[in-house]
Amino acid sequence: MAPGVEIAPHNVLEGLAHARYAPEIDSGEHNRTLDALAVLTSVAEARAAVNQVAARAQRLLSIYTPNLEPELYDQSEFLEIIKRLVLARPFAKVRLLLGEPGRSSIDGHRFLAMARRLSSCIDVRNLPARHGAPHCAYVIADERAIMYRLRADCWDGIADLDNAPVARLYLHEFDQLWDTCTPPEGLRIARPG
Repeated sequence: MAPGVEIAPHNVLEGLAHARYAPEIDSGEHNRTLDALAVLTSVAEARAAVNQVAARAQRLLSIYTPNLEPELYDQSEFLEIIKRLVLARPFAKVRLLLGEPGRSSIDGHRFLAMARRLSSCIDVRNLPARHGAPHCAYVIADERAIMYRLRADCWDGIADLDNAPVARLYLHEFDQLWDTCTPPEGLRIARPG
């Protein structure tokens, strides 16, 4: 960890780490809607939560993921939400922080291809290898909506579409991590000088 960087403890949502919920049967619905607060237990629920949180963003969408899960971020519905956000609002920004970039399947990932094309609106950074990457994953819209998974290797988590205090807590952690990172070489685009 970089000197002087304090990371907020993950105790706010830690109670979910040991909770077990019976997963709902996945009926294949793609347009599920969540209540303001929802418990997630399946990839379909996590995908719906990511889409709904992303759709709530007006200015800033911050995504922390260890490996850019294609089940969530390489989906047409998510990509359309991102495209609408950054093209319809001149000052909108999407920030993607990869915790374990070596594990992600970067070649052919449509979200990263979009980030290359829209590099003025979508920033991608890698957490340095020497940095202790959190094992969680989350998406934060502005300072209000959050989808959070304590463990990125499973789909269990929560989504809250209106919880500014928790969203701000994790946005603060994200900002601290973001400030220690640099853009990956493969995503930098040469601009005429």
